Amino acid sequence: MKRIATDGISKQSSPEELTEIFGTVRDRLDFYRNEIQCETTTLSERSNAYLGAQSFLIVVYASTMANLSPEYGRLFTLVTPTILALLGIGISAHAWPGIKMSYDIIDHWYAMQTFLLRNEPLAADDFQGTPLFHHKETMENGNNKALAFPMRTPWVFGGLWMLLGSFSVCLHIGAFAG
Repeated sequence: MKRIATDGISKQSSPEELTEIFGTVRDRLDFYRNEIQCETTTLSERSNAYLGAQSFLIVVYASTMANLSPEYGRLFTLVTPTILALLGIGISAHAWPGIKMSYDIIDHWYAMQTFLLRNEPLAADDFQGTPLFHHKETMENGNNKALAFPMRTPWVFGGLWMLLGSFSVCLHIGAFAG
């Protein structure tokens, strides 16, 4: 299992050392939230690029399956959609590690923020005494639910491409047999 570069810092650093690095508890909370925001932006950009590539492949796949050319249409609609399905599976396989790593980093910083907010009473209240942290904002609830879509999309599209590739091959096997 790969470790995030900052894993050892919290275990080896004392609260006094963290105060020297960050100044105040509020600075540390702001740092954690900034890191969460940066990684969420990275995850969003990766997901957008991945979905754009998948959208393009779906459109091309549908166009190739609609080819009715009597000269080369049968061979074209067998080979090209199968290659596109393999390409879609490959893209999904290559997108997964980057999306998973972004999720792990967000999860790490979210755990650090949650720990800080639960263990430092000064971090949980802002200057007017209004809580910054709500009990519903936990590792089990908000974070995992919010990141479920980008975590599932490579698996959903990988399965879809397996299904579409199988469909195009089975369609032609049935046409050649019949």
